[in-house]
Amino acid sequence: MPDPARLNVPAILNMVETINTPSVRFNVRCPKLAFPAFPDNSISVRDIFLQAAIDEARAGLAEGGIPIGSVIVHRGEIIGRGHNMRVQNGNPLLHGEMSAFQDAGRRAAAVYRECTLYTTLSPCPMCSGTSILYKIPRIVIAENKTFLGAEEWLRASGVELEVIQDEECIEMMRQFIAKNPSLWHEDIAI
Repeated sequence: MPDPARLNVPAILNMVETINTPSVRFNVRCPKLAFPAFPDNSISVRDIFLQAAIDEARAGLAEGGIPIGSVIVHRGEIIGRGHNMRVQNGNPLLHGEMSAFQDAGRRAAAVYRECTLYTTLSPCPMCSGTSILYKIPRIVIAENKTFLGAEEWLRASGVELEVIQDEECIEMMRQFIAKNPSLWHEDIAI
């Protein structure tokens, strides 16, 4: 049986064709998916919001910064997106999550209480504190192997965490840390 997280293009097209038959009804609230390609022409089924956070991380890396991206989602819509811009802006507060909060702007507290934060890396204490302050109920974390942030504090504060261990994010951070150890240590204040 093929790994459902890594399917080839014909298998996906066959699934789509099956879904589009008149006798099949599907829930319109099903998760939205993105299909990034691998070198072997297979594809990975990934939540589009996690993909948006990864795209932000890539943008940060392309700008010469640290590859950490984040999006804030409210009722199925991205209301804030950003990536770590400490290097680009010379601002120690602009971690990926903080950049997404800044992009989301002023919102009623009730809005943030209905949001999910997607981030490519386990949130540090600063970003975790902001999430706790605004009572973000759920955080989807692409990976925590290269850095374990304040996850226990988040859980103790009632935040639901989903850790994916996305191989692309793990490899992107491993390569960045190997090439830029002093910049990485500056980012995490060690």
